[in-house]
Amino acid sequence: MILTTTHNIENFKIVDYLGIVTGTAYDSSYSSNGTKMSFKDMFSMSKYYEKYTLALERIKEKAFQNLKDNALKLGANAVVGIQLDVEPLANSSTLLVSITGTAVRAE
Repeated sequence: MILTTTHNIENFKIVDYLGIVTGTAYDSSYSSNGTKMSFKDMFSMSKYYEKYTLALERIKEKAFQNLKDNALKLGANAVVGIQLDVEPLANSSTLLVSITGTAVRAE
C-alpha cells in the first residue's frame, strides 16, 4: 500500500477516490518492549525521553496499521493527503495518535 502526504503519486494515476479514512491508536503505559517506566526513570530525563520516543513510535505504527486496514476495506491500494496528529489527553499520561487521509485506487 502506498502512503503519502502529497495529493498525487508520481508515476501513478488516481482512478478512483474512495473516501476519507482514519487510523487511531492510544496508550498510556509509555512502555517499551513490555517494560514500563519505573518511578525512578521518570526523574531521569534521558530515560524518560527514550521511553517516550519508543512509545510514540509504537503508537504511530498501530495507527498507521489501522489506517491501512480501513483503506483496504474500501478496496484502496493507496492513501494520499495523509495528516498525522499527536495529542496528549488532558489530565492523563495518555498519548493519542490520529492519522487521516484519502483512500484511492491508483494505477
